[in-house]
Amino acid sequence: MIKRTLLLGGLVASLVIAMPVMASESVLARIKQSGTLNLGYRENSMPFSFVGDDKQPRGYSVDLCRIVAEDLGRQLDLPKLDVRWVPVTAQSRFEALKSGAIDLECGNTTQTLARRADFDFSLMTFIDGAGLLFLDGEVPSSLEATKGQRVAVVAGTTTEKTLEDLIAAGKLGVYLIKVPDHDAALRALKDKTATAYAADRTVLITTALVRGQGQAFALATLQFSYEPYGLAMRRDADFRLAVDRTLARLYRSGEISPILGRWFGQLGKPNDALQAMFLLNGLPE
Repeated sequence: MIKRTLLLGGLVASLVIAMPVMASESVLARIKQSGTLNLGYRENSMPFSFVGDDKQPRGYSVDLCRIVAEDLGRQLDLPKLDVRWVPVTAQSRFEALKSGAIDLECGNTTQTLARRADFDFSLMTFIDGAGLLFLDGEVPSSLEATKGQRVAVVAGTTTEKTLEDLIAAGKLGVYLIKVPDHDAALRALKDKTATAYAADRTVLITTALVRGQGQAFALATLQFSYEPYGLAMRRDADFRLAVDRTLARLYRSGEISPILGRWFGQLGKPNDALQAMFLLNGLPE
């Protein structure tokens, strides 16, 4: 009995010793050893991350991640870095990071202090703010006029939380219809299940243009949040630095301009806030 107890105790001790070693394996070390980088993408979050007509990941954030992958391959001296694209949703993206299913999330994820308590984020990649999309001619004349309206919002987003907080504080008297993705939100607006669709304004505009099938929409002037995007990842300082080095170079050199033009050119020139963001995040080496 004593011998058996000692054996079990030794087994437990060895597991306790081994677990931190496994947990402390850096992302860069794992990528170097496996030759694989797992990138998460959203399937319908235009123009940041979506599936193109060729069934491949496309979008502004996807392009940024592709360049990050090229730089990582060179940094790690890998003749070929195998990039695997893994679809995630607004609801599953953080669990995919925790589990190791993805190394980097290439979408339009807002950095918040609460999220940064559990995850790392890259330098800022975009600035947006949440708004409301209506069918043309149905935009309320005032905030008070939105009272009682049904608003479709994607579950698991910062827009959902912001609306919930405004409703709880008595500042907004709407009813939320929570949907799984932006396509479902637009359908709810078009079939009048919802009277409005809430999301970040760039997503609203692009989704309406591309998925609206010629129907007329109107964007309310109201903007009720600040959404600083970043590429999300597990807590790992060396991996974050590698990602940031790529982004800072793109901003500093001006190489970000054609990427912006590819995905946002139809929306006009970048506003002053976005231009300032690139300037401030173009960190020197």
